[in-house]
Amino acid sequence: MPSLSTLAPQGTQLRIIDVHRPFAQIRALLNQSLPAGLITEWLPGTTEKLLDLGYPTVIADTDYRYKGAASIDVDDVAVGEVAAEYFLGAGYRNFAFVGLDRPYSRQRLEGFRERLLRENLNCDCHHVREPRNRHYMEIWREPSATLCEWLQGLLKPVGVFAAHDPLGRLVCEAGREMAIPIPEEMAVLGANNDELVCGLSHPPLSSVVIPWDRIGSAVGEWIDALGKKQRRATSPVLVLPGGVNQRQSTTLLAVEDDQLRRALQYLREKFEEGISIGMMCRDLRLSRRSVERRFNEHLRITPLEMLNRMRVDRAKTMLVATNRSISIIAEKCGFASQERFAVVFRRHVKMSPSQFRKISRRSGGD
Repeated sequence: MPSLSTLAPQGTQLRIIDVHRPFAQIRALLNQSLPAGLITEWLPGTTEKLLDLGYPTVIADTDYRYKGAASIDVDDVAVGEVAAEYFLGAGYRNFAFVGLDRPYSRQRLEGFRERLLRENLNCDCHHVREPRNRHYMEIWREPSATLCEWLQGLLKPVGVFAAHDPLGRLVCEAGREMAIPIPEEMAVLGANNDELVCGLSHPPLSSVVIPWDRIGSAVGEWIDALGKKQRRATSPVLVLPGGVNQRQSTTLLAVEDDQLRRALQYLREKFEEGISIGMMCRDLRLSRRSVERRFNEHLRITPLEMLNRMRVDRAKTMLVATNRSISIIAEKCGFASQERFAVVFRRHVKMSPSQFRKISRRSGGD
């Protein structure tokens, strides 16, 4: 999550009130401090009561539209798409999703499933009942027999996407109980890239990166603008996710063909360099015709398309998360020129790099 220093303009005084308090206590504390505005997480029942108090309000983790308030969130559908793209790039053909009965979980499943469907693939799903009266960091519990049995029955090797990191950690624990090798038979990918939770997982959990600093900047801009009545919120602000921070839970490639696995590993290790498919075949002493046939049979994609997919995915992350110039990003992602980068990026994303950067934070305004 973003630090408090990123949530408001410099010089602004911030007071923290636990939103999980009884609402009568929250209202009393607000009446005492008379804040210029509120920054709150989304909490059904409580959020609506806070809005009724009439303060300029920014809700920092929802895409629900509330009249008069600014809603800011990561694009959760895009989070699911990033997860699917990652597993597809590693050669997986079996997929599963573990989620909760929460809006962001359903949206992440939607993005995950839609991306797989474009490859005529689908995923198995399992939903965990969220413990009552437990917050995000307290979701940990012993894996249920139902979850363990479901994981045991999945076709292997399988890529499992968990709606957030605590669930990913839970899946890893269930895999250990069932003696399912991770990542050899079951790769596990979370979302949020929570360093504490990912580090507590065994093995350490790979995760989709959420640009919390950028979300924090948007929160600060909006609370300032609403307080000064400079802007009027009309639609949610959605911030695109970054790529995947890879840890030990997803390090292997899910292909049995030795030549294809070697080629994929080579591309993943060197795609940021100025390599070509010819260079790869020469370095690995493989026949180009044989490599192209294997890519087509197993992945339904050419080696060059896979190389460009990896480069474009990294470029999207850099465009969202950094202020580096387009030319520097092109170089860092292995493209020979900015012009070539623009052509390949537009082919994959259907817009130019500069257009993608411009809409990477889709904000509501006047």
